[in-house]
Amino acid sequence: MMETPLLLTSFLERVERYYPEKFIVSRTSTDTIHRITYKEYVKRTRKLADALTKLGMKQGTKVGSFAWNHHRHLEAYFAVPCAGAILHMINIRLSPEHIIYVINHAEDEILLIDGELFPLFEKAIPYLKTVKHIVVMQDSMDIPQSNFPNIHSYEKLLAESTDTFDFPQNLDENTPAAMCYTSATTGMPKGVVYTHRGLVLHTLALGLADSMGVREQDVVLPIVPMFHVNAWGLPFACVAYGSTQVLPGPAFTPSLILDLVEQEKVTLTAGVPTIWLGVAQEQEKNPRNISSLRAVVCGGSASPKGLIKTFEDKFKVPYIVGYGMTETSPIVSLSNYTSQMDDWTAEEKMDIRATQGLTVPLLDTEVVNEAGVVPWDGRTMGELRVRGPWIAHEYYKDERSNDAFKDGWLYTGDIAVVTPEGYIKITDRTKDLIKSGGEWISSVELENALMTHEAIFEAAVIAIPHEKWLERPLACVVLKEGKVADKDELISYLEGQFAKWWLPDDIIFLDEIPKTSVGKFLKAKLREELKDY
Repeated sequence: MMETPLLLTSFLERVERYYPEKFIVSRTSTDTIHRITYKEYVKRTRKLADALTKLGMKQGTKVGSFAWNHHRHLEAYFAVPCAGAILHMINIRLSPEHIIYVINHAEDEILLIDGELFPLFEKAIPYLKTVKHIVVMQDSMDIPQSNFPNIHSYEKLLAESTDTFDFPQNLDENTPAAMCYTSATTGMPKGVVYTHRGLVLHTLALGLADSMGVREQDVVLPIVPMFHVNAWGLPFACVAYGSTQVLPGPAFTPSLILDLVEQEKVTLTAGVPTIWLGVAQEQEKNPRNISSLRAVVCGGSASPKGLIKTFEDKFKVPYIVGYGMTETSPIVSLSNYTSQMDDWTAEEKMDIRATQGLTVPLLDTEVVNEAGVVPWDGRTMGELRVRGPWIAHEYYKDERSNDAFKDGWLYTGDIAVVTPEGYIKITDRTKDLIKSGGEWISSVELENALMTHEAIFEAAVIAIPHEKWLERPLACVVLKEGKVADKDELISYLEGQFAKWWLPDDIIFLDEIPKTSVGKFLKAKLREELKDY
């Protein structure tokens, strides 16, 4: 067989050849939406590679992006790695301290920054050690006033560059292409580097019918940010398969998401549960025509069954739960049904839909505890470990690699069980499990049960110290607008679903549950705030 390298460049060339007239819909501000063809997109991508090369980008150079989901960010997704450099997608929601840390740790030399984000970013500039150039991405050619000497207009650079830039064809497929840092609930973020080979294979997996089934006919709306674990690989997959892309840009809302779905006839979209909770609430209040959707994909944390039922039963939209993390590029598993479930009851199918799903081809997963690999009984808990061609094998220049990567496996830190059919079901993070009187209690299962109550919008369950039992569960809930519930009602609601010793000792009502930069519940902050409760 030919030893043809697996490079992202092949996707760019394919979309230019076969789908030049298909569109990318890109929202860059509250009232500005661009529609550019893939033909124009590839030309702009070549111009960007030319412009960055003139600024000193070469193979191995780290180029940071600090931006929302739009066509300019998508241009960087290919211009930088296809030229042999490394795109570092910086999470704009990290704390200033963490943003400075990841840029310095990655040794970024060029930064691509959204114009509207520049005022937030500017105060970090004096602390950056390796940055030589800043390129401001916005519709105009204006550049902000700053003491930093080398600030450029993205559009001006492209206007002065050539669209005939030749991407190197002799890159090794194991050349680093991109990198992201974990969102870090404790300690500094950890860097993960992705190779061309890993991203190409991950993209092929996203096109499988039993995965996301990304295809040319799709209109894809990635709500998951492009600064978070490759937007789950969707930008690469859409270019590879020629899918229409709808990029929502800055400051999007549930209302805007639904408007885009209706107006652009979106077929596939992806985001975290907190996004879909807000979208479901908006759709129930102000319904849009979302019949074009063939699937909503959800990951990042567990989805409550009530939310899944709302989409599938009320909105008639399949709701697929996925699992992955920064270290896994990210897709590991998806909760698609198999043919053996054709005659299952609706409730049995819902139990499967709410799992993290079946492992996708080319990856191996196991759940292990002190006794070894756990049986597929849906009850025995252990830590999930993963290996495969798009799974990281270490963190970037970080001694914490030794804690997560052992014996050829990534130990995820997620506690899970495996159903008799082989589906992974996450029950908790190792740090979030509640050990009460020597027995484990799953905070996730309690949260999911609480969020099926008609009055509950969000719920997070944490462990609090207990003199006798060491730890006991405490539930923190946010009520839906206009709804009323009290502690006794909610405890009674849980009583029929769990053993008595699983029930929370108390329930606290909050206006909002703190969240991480990517929308996950920030339980570490809750534990700190309530440690003396």
